[in-house]
Amino acid sequence: MFSHICLGANDIPAAKTFYDAVLGALGYKPGAESPDSSSVFYITETGMLLIMTPRNGEPATFANGGTIGLTAPSPEAVDAFHAAGLAAGGSDEGAPGPRDALPGSYAAYLRDPTGNKLVAWHMQAS
Repeated sequence: MFSHICLGANDIPAAKTFYDAVLGALGYKPGAESPDSSSVFYITETGMLLIMTPRNGEPATFANGGTIGLTAPSPEAVDAFHAAGLAAGGSDEGAPGPRDALPGSYAAYLRDPTGNKLVAWHMQAS
């Protein structure tokens, strides 16, 4: 459904450190920084995540109520995502564990250094 998602950041090196860590925990390669160091790209066969300084020159802010959901291959990957994010400058927004909203789900929530909210989500096979 999505070709790409863009998130604003005020500190690209800090954002790259964070996203390399959390996406690496889910099995993705480190991001590629743009030549002018204003953005970092995470490109997969199914889409792209872009972390960039806002083009209008205003400070980046997070979306109130917005969450970016990332598929995790296992509960262990969810745990690794959460630990890597905390170690790389993120903050806890919901510790790893089962989620009552969907039986069989296991997830963890983080905020990146700018405040964007992410979740790593795994659904157990039924």
